[in-house]
Amino acid sequence: MHPIGVFDSGVGGLSVLQALRSELPHERFVYFSDAGYAPYGERDVAHVLQRSLAIGDYLVHRQGVRALVVACNTATAAAIVALRAAYPALPIVGVEPALKPAAARSLTGIVGVLATRGTLASEKFQALLQAQNPKVHFVLQACDGLAAAIEHDDAAQIAALCTRYTANLGRFGGTPGAVDTVVLGCTHYAFAKTELQKRVGPDVTLLDAGQPVAQRTHKLLDQENAANLATGASEKNQIWVDLWTTGTVSTLEDAAQRWLTDCGPVRHVALA
Repeated sequence: MHPIGVFDSGVGGLSVLQALRSELPHERFVYFSDAGYAPYGERDVAHVLQRSLAIGDYLVHRQGVRALVVACNTATAAAIVALRAAYPALPIVGVEPALKPAAARSLTGIVGVLATRGTLASEKFQALLQAQNPKVHFVLQACDGLAAAIEHDDAAQIAALCTRYTANLGRFGGTPGAVDTVVLGCTHYAFAKTELQKRVGPDVTLLDAGQPVAQRTHKLLDQENAANLATGASEKNQIWVDLWTTGTVSTLEDAAQRWLTDCGPVRHVALA
């Protein structure tokens, strides 16, 4: 069974992989963490594009993937067009901040967006922003360092940065002039959801990309007649996720143990 490839600059894409495993429980996955060349969100577009193409080549030609999920907002913005051009026959799914669902959900008409600096500055994000309902006001906040803090499971730093960046969004709640919906525009941020919710309050909705990406991937695989619907007792002890990283093996191991099941050992790969 050929796997589905999933990649991110680090461990953030595991939040998307969680949703994919739930949506497609009989699929096998290869997860690639490019932590040795991270963070993407604070690097230039050329760097992210080059890394994304190198990873795409590795997953297609070395791992034999039959679909590719770019589980990183910054990489999607920088490289998904080039990846689709390079592999026109391959189903490729990217992630983007959930601006449209947030605009539809907001009752106050004020939506906060937490994302990396690279995502907010990208042409793809700016085009997405311009396409939204002009009656909805989006408050944008670059969250320098938050993805890295989540990557290293630094609880104190995560808490401090969540406090700083949510405070910059303004007032929260359901009253006029308040932010009532917040978009998590980086896949890492889903793992800080509890800390973020504490700061914005229980009445504010936090939206991430995991479930929509999983549903989109399922739909594309169905269209390609490629979804694996196999079941059976022989599969109970099968390893469903292979893990690779260009960074420190222990970092991805620790994250996988916290957030995933049915994983194989983490292996290091040198991908210059």
